[in-house]
Amino acid sequence: MVGSLLGNEVQRVEDPELLRGRGSYVDDLPLEGVLRAGFVRSPIAHAEITSIDVSAARTAPGVVAACTAADLDLPVLKPFIELGDFPRRPLATDRVRFVGEAVAVVVADSAAALADAMERVDVEYEPLPVTVDPERAMDPDSPRQFPAHGSNIADGARDAAGADVLAGADVVVRARIENQRLAVAPMEGGAFAAVPGGPEQDYEITAYASTQMPHALRSGLAAAFGWEAERVRVIAPHVGGAFGGKAGAAAEHLAVVALARSLGRPVKWVETRSENMVAMPHGRAQVQFAELGLTSEGRIVGLRARVIGDAGAYAGFGGALALGPTRLMSQGVYRIPALSYDGAAVLTNTTPVGAFRGAGRPEAAAMLERVVDMAAVELGLDPAELRRRNFLRPEEFPHTTLTGANYDSGDYDRALTEALRLAGYEQLRAEQARRRAAGDPRALGIGLSTYVEITGGGAGEFAAVEVREDGATIKVGTSAHGQGHATAFSMIVADVLGLPLESVEFVQSDTATVPRGGGTGGSRSLQVGGSAVRTAAEVVLRRARDLAADRLEAAPEDLELTGGGLGVAGVPGVELSWPELVRAAEEDGDPLAADTDFVPGGATFPFGAHVSVVEVDTETGFVTPLRHIAVDDCGRVVNPTIVRGQQHGGAVQGIAQALWEHMSYDEDGNPTTATFADYAIPSAADVPALEVAGTVTESPHNPLGAKGIGESATVGATPAVQNAVIDALSHLGVRHLDMPLTPQRVWEAVRDARAGTLPDPWREPPRAFADLPPRPGGVPADADEAVV
Repeated sequence: MVGSLLGNEVQRVEDPELLRGRGSYVDDLPLEGVLRAGFVRSPIAHAEITSIDVSAARTAPGVVAACTAADLDLPVLKPFIELGDFPRRPLATDRVRFVGEAVAVVVADSAAALADAMERVDVEYEPLPVTVDPERAMDPDSPRQFPAHGSNIADGARDAAGADVLAGADVVVRARIENQRLAVAPMEGGAFAAVPGGPEQDYEITAYASTQMPHALRSGLAAAFGWEAERVRVIAPHVGGAFGGKAGAAAEHLAVVALARSLGRPVKWVETRSENMVAMPHGRAQVQFAELGLTSEGRIVGLRARVIGDAGAYAGFGGALALGPTRLMSQGVYRIPALSYDGAAVLTNTTPVGAFRGAGRPEAAAMLERVVDMAAVELGLDPAELRRRNFLRPEEFPHTTLTGANYDSGDYDRALTEALRLAGYEQLRAEQARRRAAGDPRALGIGLSTYVEITGGGAGEFAAVEVREDGATIKVGTSAHGQGHATAFSMIVADVLGLPLESVEFVQSDTATVPRGGGTGGSRSLQVGGSAVRTAAEVVLRRARDLAADRLEAAPEDLELTGGGLGVAGVPGVELSWPELVRAAEEDGDPLAADTDFVPGGATFPFGAHVSVVEVDTETGFVTPLRHIAVDDCGRVVNPTIVRGQQHGGAVQGIAQALWEHMSYDEDGNPTTATFADYAIPSAADVPALEVAGTVTESPHNPLGAKGIGESATVGATPAVQNAVIDALSHLGVRHLDMPLTPQRVWEAVRDARAGTLPDPWREPPRAFADLPPRPGGVPADADEAVV
C-alpha cells in the first residue's frame, strides 16, 4: 500500500522557473505588432472637465491613436457589487472624482513615443468642492459626489436594538477606531493585453491579463460588450501578486479592448508604479465606533458597532465590505449575547476601495480585539484571561452567530494557550514589570489577538484529472499567482492515484483549456479547488479499479495501489501499471479521465491566536517589533511548507499595517503617500523573525477537512501588534492609538500622557447613522456563503 503524501513537507514545484528568471508576465509576451496604451489621468480630485484636446498627441511621432470617451464607444464599468446607481466609465466624460481617474488614452508603437505623446494631451478642469474624510462625507451639507443621489451615503442599514444591547453592563468601553486605507501594491501592477479575434477568429477578443480570476474577467468583458462568454478568451500568464486588487474587469481593460478592436491590432497596457498607487483599488478604509459592555466579572454583555466604509469615488466592492464581511464577523471568537451593527458605505473623492487580503475580515478582528484589550485594562484583568472567559467552546460548534455566520468548528482556547506557551508569556510579563520598575525608557509591549475569519464557501469549483501513460494532467478553475496550487494539487492527485509527484502536470488560467472556474480569492483554493481535484481523481481511481478488476479477474475492492498501478492485495506481481490501464481505457473508447464541479457544504472558519512583542523607545516614539508568534488553525494541512509561507506573508502584511503603511490624502484630495518613498512598505530587515505554528481543527464541509490560510495571518497579526504598542504605553495612561503607529504618533501620545492631556478615544459617530434604513429582520441561512 502506498503511503500518503498529504501532511508532509514537499518542496514547491512552481518555484524553480521563477527563481531562474524564466517567468513570463504580460509585459514579456511576444505579441506580434503589439501597440502600447497609456492613460492620461486627472491631477485633480473633483472637477468638471471643460475640454480635452488630444490633437497634439495625435500628431506626435509614433502615435497611432489618442482618444477621449467621445472617440470610443465604451461600456459602463460594472463593479463586483453595486450599491446603487453610480456609473463609472472607463474614461471620464463630464466630471472626474479622484486623482488618478483616466480622462484620455494614447496608443503608440513604443514606450518612449507613448510617454512623449501623453505629455501633449491638454485637459482643462473647473475644480469642484472636495470631500476626503468619510465621516464628514456623511454630513447632509457635504459636497455631493453624485448630485442626483441626494447624499454621499451609497448604502447602509442600522440595527433596531441600538444602545439596548449594552443594557445590564457594569462597564462599557468605547473607542473610535480607524482602520486606515492601504495600497494593495503588488510587485506587478495592473497589466493587460488585448488581441482582436483569436485562433481562426473563434473569439471576439483574446486577452492576456495579470488577474487572479480569469473566468470572472472573461465574464466581465463579455457582459460589458454584449458578447457570449465563450466568445472571449482570457489567459493569465505569471502574475506578480494580486492580494484582491486584480479581481474582475477594470476600467483600463475595457478601454484597451475597445482600442484593439478599433485599430485591428494587439494593444497592451502595463501600469507604472505611480499609476498603481492611485488607480488600483485600495483596501481597508473604515472608521469604526465600537462600544463593548461587560459585567464586573468580565463577561461580555453586548457589542454595539457603527462602521463607515469609505467606498472612494465610486460605490462598489470596497464600501460593501463594511456592510457584509465586517458585520458578519463582528462577533469574532466570543460569546456575545446581544449585538447591534450599523454600517454605511460612503462616497469620497479618493481612489475607489476594493478588496485587500482579508477583505472586511481583518477590519472586524481589529475592531473587536482593540475594544477587548481596552476592557481588560478597564477591569484590571489580564487580556488572555478576559478572552478565555468569553470564548465560544468547542462543544458549541457548529454555531450560528447573531450576524448569521455558520461557524463549522473551532477550539479557540487551544490556539491561545499554544501561542502563549511559545511566547513564554509569563516571562515576558515579568520582564515588562522589571523594565517599568527600573524606569527603562525602552518599554516592552505584549499584544494578543484571537480571531476567526471566513473562507471558501459560495460557489463551487471545476477540476479535471486525466491519467496519461507518462503521468497525469490536472485542470483547475482556481488560478495561482504564488499560492502553491501546482504543488498542493499535484500532491492530492499523487496521493489518490499513487503516481510520482513529478509526473503530474498542472494546467490553469486559460479559459480555452479550463472551461469554468471561480479563480483565487477568499482563501478558497485548497478547500474548494483541492476538493474538486480530489473528487475527480477518486472518480478516475474507481474507473481504473473497474478496468483492472475486469482484466485481473478480481473484485474491485480487493485491488490496491502498488506505487506504479493497481494490484491484487496480498498477491505480489498480479497488477496492471498505469500505462497499461491507460491503454485499456483507450481500448474501451474513453480516456482515463474525469471532471467534476465540487460544491462545498458551506464556508469554513479558520481561527488562531497571535502574540506580538515590541519595544517602544519612549523618548523618540520608535517602535521595534522584537517577536511575532502566530498560531493559525487552517484545518487539515496538506503541505506544511506552503502553510508556513502563507503565515509568513500574511503576518508581514498585518504587521506592516499596524506600524507603517497608510495611503493618505490632503484636504484637497491629493494623495500624499503615492510613491514608495512616502508609502512605507517594510523590507525584510524591518520585520522580526516569525515564529509560526498551528493547531488542527478539521472542517466537515469538504473531504480534505481543510480551511483557508491565505489571509488568516493578516487577520490575526494587525491587532496583536497594535495592542502590543498600546500595552507598552499603558502604564503611562495611554488607552488607544490609531494605526499606523508611527514614531511621531507614539511620541505625541507619550508627551500627552506625561502632560495629562491625552484625548478621549471616543467621540460620537455622525448623526446620519440614525437616518439609515432599518435592517430587515433576521439573517439569511446562507449569510456566510453570500459574503464569500
